[in-house]
Amino acid sequence: MNLPLFIARRIYRHHDAKRKVSSPAIAIAIAGIAVGLAVMIISISVVLGFKHTVQNKVIGFGSHIMVTNFMSQMSSSDYPIQMDDSMMRVVQQISGVKHVERYVYKQGILKTDSDFLGVMFKGVGPEFDSTFIKENLVEGSVPTFSDNTSSNKILISKIMADKLHMKLGQRVFAYFIDKSGVRLRRFTIQGIYQTNLNQYDETICFADLYTINKLNNWETDQASGAEIMVNDFNKLDEVESLFIEHINKTVDRYGETYSSQTVRESNPQIFNWLDLLDMNVWIIIALMVIVASVTMISGLLIIILEYTSMIGVMKAMGSLNSTIRHIFLWFAAFVIGRGLIIGNLIGLTLLILQKEFQIVKLDPSIYYIKAVPVEFNIPLFVLINVFTFVICLLVLIGPSFFISHISPTKSIRYE
Repeated sequence: MNLPLFIARRIYRHHDAKRKVSSPAIAIAIAGIAVGLAVMIISISVVLGFKHTVQNKVIGFGSHIMVTNFMSQMSSSDYPIQMDDSMMRVVQQISGVKHVERYVYKQGILKTDSDFLGVMFKGVGPEFDSTFIKENLVEGSVPTFSDNTSSNKILISKIMADKLHMKLGQRVFAYFIDKSGVRLRRFTIQGIYQTNLNQYDETICFADLYTINKLNNWETDQASGAEIMVNDFNKLDEVESLFIEHINKTVDRYGETYSSQTVRESNPQIFNWLDLLDMNVWIIIALMVIVASVTMISGLLIIILEYTSMIGVMKAMGSLNSTIRHIFLWFAAFVIGRGLIIGNLIGLTLLILQKEFQIVKLDPSIYYIKAVPVEFNIPLFVLINVFTFVICLLVLIGPSFFISHISPTKSIRYE
């Protein structure tokens, strides 16, 4: 039989409100742990949700890795690179690659009877993964993009539609100006999307690869590049090293040099900003653990003082200091456990409410999203619970040695 555990359980169960000193202290300790844990769970959930939501938006407009012409990375101009079926197979066969698709860029001007707007046309082919765009579609549908015929259908953003006062199904003229002069194309708006990532929403509209390639006067086997999705984003650098080894610095039949670039390298400002959020989480966790630990230390000392007479009796009966210390550490474990249960209930309830009803809103022009996103990571939540329990219990070992300084003769008369 575990005597310290048995006595601690009896003390905890029969500890009532008549103890005017320790009862409030225990309540404060439980509240400190509960609030601290709830804040940690919410902070981790919000940061993970925010990082992954913004990250997925950036990746949705591009990919994990982009293979382009080396000259395109060195300048603001767009240079073609050979991207035929054989090259696509070479890229697809690299370990860790999940999906490959071609794209072509062309600057143009959308014009209505009263307005005009400079945009970047992104031509995509039949292999285009439209999952991201469909998730952010406001009206209409995603056109069926082709690499051998022109559908004259485009997909524009809501920002473009609002600026040009255009509606779904409306026809719009597009002007392209280059060394060949001015060329005109007429497109029909088949879909309108909105991602709230303004740096893309303000510039990117989608058309079929065949049309944009022809407007660039490129060969049918040429493109601006290829966008590659990997199986595991956490292994992005490992896959990129394979591209550096097998693709980079190779030359196509037109004499152009291949080069690869990760999404982190092409959008450093966004990913650096997201990485800074991790530091904020660690600071919040540290502060909350300190608060919970301090309240538990105060509560334990008050409880020891209130049970001084019992400690004296136990010492007089031959109990060791270590046995008595274990009693109060077990008692503290019950208090910490209760605080963790309450903290989990508070934190998870608030997260569920936010996920279902999006109570806390954000300005999408600043944060790229309309409401605070949350992400449930159960293994991480369990780890935070275990970490908080262990740390709070460890910091109580030192204060528990206060018991060894209590004299049996004096403590028995203590009230």
